Amino acid sequence: MNPKPSKRLNLSVQYACNKADLPLRADFVRWARAALVGGGEIAIRLVEIDEGQALNKEYRGKDYATNVLSFPYDIEPVVSGDLVICPAVVAREATEQNKLLAAHYAHLVVHGMLHLQGWDHENDDDAQAMEEEETEILAAMGYPDPYLDECAA
Repeated sequence: MNPKPSKRLNLSVQYACNKADLPLRADFVRWARAALVGGGEIAIRLVEIDEGQALNKEYRGKDYATNVLSFPYDIEPVVSGDLVICPAVVAREATEQNKLLAAHYAHLVVHGMLHLQGWDHENDDDAQAMEEEETEILAAMGYPDPYLDECAA
């Protein structure tokens, strides 16, 4: 008899930046859990722009800080990986896109968690499927569709 896969989420949140005005660990747990199928060993690292830029340049060849980077390590027996989030970029995007900051964080955590589980958006069909999954997960938590203009604050 095969044991049931773990549904436990072990989530570490690392603050490598100013913690002022950042979501609480409980928020990150809720957002990550909502997007996770099965169990997980996940670290979320919140970084300053310089670290976000250095990581994006090293791993994606893009010389700017981005909102979220996903580093998947394993999917079985549980999802393991890291998400790196740059709060300065998240805040700027939320303002530019007229979105509630918490809703934007929730979207980026869900997006990153899906990447850790093997989802991607390399082609139009995959992008559409991933966007639909994100929208469904976010709606279940009470957040608006992040891909519509009416999700504005």
